[in-house]
Amino acid sequence: MNDLTFQIIAMVIYMAAMLGIGWWAYKRTTDLDDYMLAGRKLSPGVAALSAGASDMSGWLLLGLPGAFYIGGLVEGWIAIGLTIGAWLNWKFVAPRLRAYTEVSKNSITVPSFFENRLRDKTHILRITAGIIILVFFTFYVSSGMVAGGKFFESAFNSEYLIGMLLVGGVTVLYTLFGGFIGATYTDVVQGIMIFLALIFVPIIGISQVGGIDGAMESIRAVSTEEVDMLNLFGGSAIAAISAAAWGLGYFGQPHILVRFMALRSPGDAVAGRRIGISWMIISVLGAMSSALIGIAYFQQNPDLTLDDPEKVFLELSQIFFHPLIAGFVLAAVLAAVMSTISSQLIVSSSALVEDLFKIVAKKEATPKAQVVLGRMGVLVVSVIAILLALDPNSSVLELVSYAWAGFGAAFGPIVLLSLFWRKLTTAGAIGGMIAGAVTVIVWGNIDALSGVMYEIVPGFALNIIVAVIVSLATFKNSDGITGEFDAAVESVRTGTVQLPVIAKKD
Repeated sequence: MNDLTFQIIAMVIYMAAMLGIGWWAYKRTTDLDDYMLAGRKLSPGVAALSAGASDMSGWLLLGLPGAFYIGGLVEGWIAIGLTIGAWLNWKFVAPRLRAYTEVSKNSITVPSFFENRLRDKTHILRITAGIIILVFFTFYVSSGMVAGGKFFESAFNSEYLIGMLLVGGVTVLYTLFGGFIGATYTDVVQGIMIFLALIFVPIIGISQVGGIDGAMESIRAVSTEEVDMLNLFGGSAIAAISAAAWGLGYFGQPHILVRFMALRSPGDAVAGRRIGISWMIISVLGAMSSALIGIAYFQQNPDLTLDDPEKVFLELSQIFFHPLIAGFVLAAVLAAVMSTISSQLIVSSSALVEDLFKIVAKKEATPKAQVVLGRMGVLVVSVIAILLALDPNSSVLELVSYAWAGFGAAFGPIVLLSLFWRKLTTAGAIGGMIAGAVTVIVWGNIDALSGVMYEIVPGFALNIIVAVIVSLATFKNSDGITGEFDAAVESVRTGTVQLPVIAKKD
């Protein structure tokens, strides 16, 4: 068998496994709580690996190694910022969000939590948040499908459309039937694949470039006066702050926050943090090491060329491993893309059904009907995303750069204020959310501004300022809100959810 045949075999095994997990999850899904949150029964390990896999996307295996390959260690500030942000998110947001969402009328989506937390009877806050999620994630899902199409085009010389439809179709199928359970457990398998790939590529690679000393010597040979590949502090302070500010985005990413909400208890966040951050640190170091080894390897083998720096990880896996093993490494890259798509589909579906349809319809469906509606939501978002992804050069890819900043700036401050500040009001949350989102869009479209500072920084700051000022101006004490807030705090302290007496009366 030739190399391509081995790689196709690996890919078929991977795809079949994902569909199998989706079918298994289908059998375990009985109501909307199962479909959207797995019945709040996720163990810390499952939640942590799922959050990591759904978070990182193809950026971890393609974008980050590519950035390191071109710019060296100075590109590490993004990774540092993201790691710190992820740790803070697990440390402070995860336990309180898990407790507060159950205390506050068992909220199963981020928008419904905002509404229940602030007693917004107008539904304006929930609808606004739902629309933001739906718009951003529809384009985000589409971009993932485009990435899948381009992956198959590059790795297997296939038609873009075939690759895109294959990636999109398989991901939609296991998400459609398996719901949150299916997306979560496929994420776990995908997270393990990503982890192993990022460990073994640099381990094998270091022996191919003459060990650490040989690698360092070759990397120094590539360095120039303009770009010192081994200097973490080679850029400006503003550039470093701007890159590290990516970490702020974690507080507002709905597809990560729902993993916290699905934990068995607030106390599980401790173990989840340790597992999740360990996975992240090792994975990021693996991506960085792979890029640096790639620099050394191609310097030592001038007869070989690397046309696209973002493919350095893929190229090394093809060189170092047997074609079958290389095929599973390719599958790991695809896993990074698919894990993010599936998580975003579930959140988009929940926004469409739980936060928009049910509000407009003004009626409660049976548990079975709610699951059907959830699946219809996945299908609707998927069809729109696939249509947008038909053009490989679609401008939707440009919107991806806004998505992380958009969610981070629109939702991040409101999540933090909801959990840690008693005086947040509905008007303050709406005002801050809109201010953050608009700032990101405007700032990101002005080159003179976005070239200096990542748009999440001004968006995040302005959201907080507007939310605090408006809340202080409109705050009225509520025993119900205060009771729930105190109950959430106590739940975090004890590790188990404590429902307030006042909240039961509301």
